[in-house]
Amino acid sequence: QVQLVESGGGLVQPGGSLRLSCAASGSIFSLYVMAWYRQAPGKQRELVAAITRDSDTNLASSVKGRFTSSRDNAKNTVYLQMNSLKPEDTGVYYCHVVGYEGSGGWGQGTQVTVSS
Repeated sequence: QVQLVESGGGLVQPGGSLRLSCAASGSIFSLYVMAWYRQAPGKQRELVAAITRDSDTNLASSVKGRFTSSRDNAKNTVYLQMNSLKPEDTGVYYCHVVGYEGSGGWGQGTQVTVSS
């Protein structure tokens, strides 16, 4: 099993930036595709980004050009750099171990609020 802990969320004005981190326990982190999801109030959880063990990244069209994702396998950590934030980016951001069927494949989430 794994355990994921997100951090780095907070309150930011439109146009600002935040850097989210997701730290994973265990030694199997580098074997999996990792993903970032977010869930806005009253909305379904949506995929934001996915990053392979070799750091190939796919981004949702709504965040392309503004967000980037990276991973440090040695530190068992994945990052989401969010720039030019908009109010519609508000939500709880979760990291996820793609394809992992055991417990702990989802973190508890970190709140991102973009408001003036």
